[in-house]
Amino acid sequence: MFLFVLALSTTPPAAAVSLPPLAQATDARLEQVGQGEMRWLGFKLYDAALWAGARGEAAVGDAHVLSIRYARAISSERLVSVSLDEMRRLGFNDEAQLARWGEALAAALPSVEAGDTLAALHRPGEGAQFWHQDRPTGEIRDPELARAFFAIWLDPRTREPQLRAQLLGLVESAR
Repeated sequence: MFLFVLALSTTPPAAAVSLPPLAQATDARLEQVGQGEMRWLGFKLYDAALWAGARGEAAVGDAHVLSIRYARAISSERLVSVSLDEMRRLGFNDEAQLARWGEALAAALPSVEAGDTLAALHRPGEGAQFWHQDRPTGEIRDPELARAFFAIWLDPRTREPQLRAQLLGLVESAR
């Protein structure tokens, strides 16, 4: 899914991704649904975890949090570019809209270093809020952009169906 070939630094030791202190940003009581790791050509890219008020497929219908702890340094530009590429692959192909979305994502997604965590709270029908290292980085008030962004991991057509299944608690993480 994310082709971060340019960032091949050493991988920090594996550890569980914890729920960021952003849980108070939602009225929902969140519990971890699942977690997994993303690898590409054998290189670990990140650990991801999903929190929601319900388990499994129902988890994506209500407020939920996706948290990603990166194993490699990745620039903001690369995060945005790959996100837009994945959205295109999922069928979002209005280029004018994608250009606007790219600007919104660039404001919300900072560059990350190995060990950094980005988290996003998705409120379906409303938008999303983003945090880097537990500090707010931005808010997206476009429900369609928020849906498209989370679809990268949670849509049945994701590039990484095994990670999706792990995040949704449908299979155990291979840790």
